[in-house]
Amino acid sequence: MPSTVILGTGSYAPARVLTNAELSTMVDTSDEWIRTRSGIRERHIAAPGESTSDMAVHAAKAALQDAGLAPTDIDLLVVATVTPDLVLPAASCIIQHKLGLRTDTACFDLNAACSGFVYALDTASAMVASGRYKKALIIGVEKLSSVVDWQDRTTCVLFGDGAGAAVLGVSDQPGVGLLGTKLGAYGDCVDLLYITHGGSDNPTTPESIAARNHCIRMKGKEVFKIAVRAMDEAARDILEQQGVTADQIALVIPHQANLRIIEAISQYLKLPMERFYVNVDRYGNTSAASIPIALDEARRAGRIKSGDITLLVAFGAGLTYGSALIRW
Repeated sequence: MPSTVILGTGSYAPARVLTNAELSTMVDTSDEWIRTRSGIRERHIAAPGESTSDMAVHAAKAALQDAGLAPTDIDLLVVATVTPDLVLPAASCIIQHKLGLRTDTACFDLNAACSGFVYALDTASAMVASGRYKKALIIGVEKLSSVVDWQDRTTCVLFGDGAGAAVLGVSDQPGVGLLGTKLGAYGDCVDLLYITHGGSDNPTTPESIAARNHCIRMKGKEVFKIAVRAMDEAARDILEQQGVTADQIALVIPHQANLRIIEAISQYLKLPMERFYVNVDRYGNTSAASIPIALDEARRAGRIKSGDITLLVAFGAGLTYGSALIRW
């Protein structure tokens, strides 16, 4: 099968920046409390009326421009998100229309929470490599400010909004592009990071709205432990699968959830933090948008060069996890 390669990347963050200092006027917290526990200094928040699909379109246009392609060149769109504009239909259909993709473009959403972009990369790559699709656009996008309880200091300080995108195609050059992926989930841990209401089991009611049951809830200590284990195992598994050693990795782009988690992965893999791309201080946790935003920034900053091997690794609610190796 031909190699699947990333032809272009793009990202977008809303103009509104919410700092720790400003958050401390809204909820019982402080800049020091947030930074020492997460490494976050600020996060971007979508403007009133700015939707998930709006942010996705900004990132997608940047990725298409980077790839030198037009919207009409795309025949597959995969959108990773847990915060679509609507419950029905899929955000991808709305994005297809706003972006001006062809009506024969296959469109669907994918929900793997913070691991969503890695899942989307694996899925779209397989579909493109099959030959049935020529060019794929994958987007990780979240408007988490819409599902955050701004009275819960354990969660509201962590999350932000944004979007990242990548365009995929094929190459006849051997040994480049997506080398492999490793995906999985700990389905017995769904009660560690979740939203209780709004689904078919617990439909929306006036009582559930009043109780703020449509907001993110998290058991932070438990999530931290499993996140470190899952990301370490996912990273080691993909390296072993591809016969690559850790010291061959030029750059690791981890899910930007918590600086302490990233530092723990650095220690486990015995790789210096200088080989990790970190922007959690400026964005917070943007879930499925986390890795593609970091990937786009790293490319534009010259942190990724031809011949480099990049490791992507993530975990998210579910608890899902995933890793991917890319040779540029």
